[in-house]
Amino acid sequence: MLKGKHIILGITGSIAAYKAAYIIRALVKKGAEVQVVITPAGKDS
Repeated sequence: MLKGKHIILGITGSIAAYKAAYIIRALVKKGAEVQVVITPAGKDS
């Protein structure tokens, strides 16, 4: 479905940042190539 698509996922300081792993996994399963950009605050979430 997403084969050949390139997606950039931005992670910021948010309580929902922990859900990023689930989102990435779902996108990759659908065939997308995912790159992650994370802010310093996102690393601490």
